[in-house]
Parts: sequence; structure tokens; C-alpha cells
Amino acid sequence: MAFPEDVLTSEERVVLHVHPHWKTLARPIVLGLLVVAAAVVALIFVPSGLGQLIIGGVALLVLLWLLLRPVLVRQTTHYVFTDQRILLQVGIFNRDRRDIPLSRVNDHSMNQHFVERLLGTGTLVIESAGERGQQVLHDIPRVEKVQTLLYELVEADHDRDSLDEGEMRDIMREHREATAGDNP
Repeated sequence: MAFPEDVLTSEERVVLHVHPHWKTLARPIVLGLLVVAAAVVALIFVPSGLGQLIIGGVALLVLLWLLLRPVLVRQTTHYVFTDQRILLQVGIFNRDRRDIPLSRVNDHSMNQHFVERLLGTGTLVIESAGERGQQVLHDIPRVEKVQTLLYELVEADHDRDSLDEGEMRDIMREHREATAGDNP
């Protein structure tokens, strides 16, 4: 499911859009295989008829719950990094979205366990000024590159809001001229 572009401002540009890493689907797939194996064994030992139909129906419902829900959760979880903010959106039927302006990002860090390093995923922690403070993003693919990109975006946002040396000299010169004109 695509991220709705209408939530972006007219000047805003998406730099990176990711979903949680595919490893979030590993456990449901293994559990699904176990359900199929258990259903096959049960179907072998249960006489044909209504019992097999019930076992097959229950196994199908469990498989749908185990496999479809995690896929939908993964596809409806969006981590969007723009040149102005970070948008975090989650939800299949209900939707929760949090926007973190880049100017409010105080700190960010990443963590990878051994298996996560092998799979190329990890946890990104973004600390921002505000009521909620810290946002933990689990299972970010290529988390090292995402953290580096976030650093670059925050620095670019900071540079955009700050004055360069020439602008600062002009302001100081104008201030000296204005104060010199006020003091005869």
C-alpha cells in the first residue's frame, strides 16, 4: 500500500520511504508451516468426512490470521524521510501517524544484534524535542545507511535555517551602521 503523497507540503521532497524489514515475516511463516504440518498429520489420522472439513477450515483460518495480518501490518507501516520531517505511519484499518520535524531531532542512534547485522536490519532510536521524546523504530532495513541519511538531513535542515558567514557579516555591518546613526 502506497504512502499518500497528499500529506506532503508542496515544497517537500521524499528522500527515503521504507517498510519494516522482511524478517518481521519470518516468524509468521515458520508458524504457518507448523500449522500446515499439524493439519496434514491431523487429516491423515481423522476419518474422512466432517472432521476433515473442520480441521481444514480451522487450519485455513489460522493460516490467514498468521500470514495475512503480518503482511498487511508490514505493508501499512511507513517510515518516510523527507527533506523537512520524518513521517511514521502505522495501521491497517485505523491509522496512527507521527511527524517529527527535522529541526526537532536532538539525537539519533542505532542498535543491531548479531543476527540483525547478518540480515541487514536494526533498530533506530530518534530523540526529539517535544512531549513524546523518543521514537523507537524496529526492524529498519539498512539501518546504518538510514541513520547516516538522517544525520545528513538534520544537518542540511540546520544549515538551511542558519546564516552563512557572509550573511552574518552583512547583518553585523548593518547593525553597526544603524547603531552609529543612532549615537551622534
